[in-house]
Amino acid sequence: MTISSSLNAGVAGLQANATRLASISDNIANSSTYGYKRVQTDFQSLVISSNGGTYSAGGVRASTERLIDQRGSLVSTANATDLAVRGRGMLPVAQLTDVNLSNGNNQMFLTTTGSFRTDANGYLRSDSGLVLMGWPAQPDGTVPTFPRDTSDGLQPVQINVNQFSGEPTTQLSLGVNLPATDTDAGSAGEIQYLSVEYFDNLGTSENINISFTPTVPATGTSNEWTMQLTDSALDGAIVGEYVLTFDDSRAAGGTLASVTTTTGGAYDPATGNIMITAEGGPLEINIGQLGESDGLTQLSDSFAPVSISKDGSPVGNMTNVEVDANGYVTAFFDTGINRTIYQIPLVDLPNPNGMVALDQQTYLPSPESGSFFLWDAGDGPTGDIVSYAREESAVDVAGELTAMIQTQRAYSSNAKVIQTVDEMLQETTNIKR
Repeated sequence: MTISSSLNAGVAGLQANATRLASISDNIANSSTYGYKRVQTDFQSLVISSNGGTYSAGGVRASTERLIDQRGSLVSTANATDLAVRGRGMLPVAQLTDVNLSNGNNQMFLTTTGSFRTDANGYLRSDSGLVLMGWPAQPDGTVPTFPRDTSDGLQPVQINVNQFSGEPTTQLSLGVNLPATDTDAGSAGEIQYLSVEYFDNLGTSENINISFTPTVPATGTSNEWTMQLTDSALDGAIVGEYVLTFDDSRAAGGTLASVTTTTGGAYDPATGNIMITAEGGPLEINIGQLGESDGLTQLSDSFAPVSISKDGSPVGNMTNVEVDANGYVTAFFDTGINRTIYQIPLVDLPNPNGMVALDQQTYLPSPESGSFFLWDAGDGPTGDIVSYAREESAVDVAGELTAMIQTQRAYSSNAKVIQTVDEMLQETTNIKR
């Protein structure tokens, strides 16, 4: 019985070291595979209870574990949508075959890195057929609130490279100096004109035409102007008229003293804004607060539009897409504007090593890994997302080769045990001759 158990223990040793050699060969084969997580083999002894003082060898058992929580170093690339996770967390992806079914029920897989590029349908996918998943943003670039304990809100990231985008103008700021001498008695009372471009809801260029008419008194100085605004989109219809009075005191000379509304929205002294109704909707124009010199002023003898600013932009073509550290996918247009179109969350689990490992460095949550949660990148326990980067394999080739030498020696030793048992059994057989 003891000799037989020795034989069984030797066989178990061969099997355990063969398993370890298989994991080592897998690790070495994937030493250049981006995002690969090494497999670790551990041995556990088997103890069989003995009776009557005899000892029975139990042997050894091998168990393997993929160390998903171990991370490789990051290397830079030239592709903006090469992504890697720096720190804790994983990227949600889907199989291209699931996405092409278009049934809206895409199984969420997890990975820590990927080289994503747009395919013929605009999906950000890798060469191995993994499609990046994210939460879609609204047309204004804001991302709605999605549930964080389920992948139901995630959609394949699809980039429309032929997309056009424009933003309507909603705000104007006027920094204009009016000549104080034009409101003196005896002046010519010349009307000053200013045209400011704005963009309507369809990205079409229109103009707000502004005229400043001085009030010329019979004697003295009036310090008063009538500002009239017309909209080119409304065939020059008047959208606002205001009477501006300027201060001529030593402390606040040249700044607005009062604004009286004739037509249009009322002047707000707290913000310095007036609200007019253009063809495309409300348009807020800042002319400056009372007593401040950052808007309309009346100084000296020259008309000078010193600062005109506005929001909005004309229609432009998408030029490229980038992903920032917080996972926001931003589209850039040739007009200089950019817009958030998706947000990529990072998925975290209590026990990453408990996930089910699949092909292409992808993983699935399991009961052993615990329930997942979708975090904003850089928030909570998760790290951030690095673009223009890939994660290298987590394998240390030198360490694996060292382990291979140890495994080879252990395998040879177990084979020697089997050979010795065989010789002992032969001697037992030779007793009867």
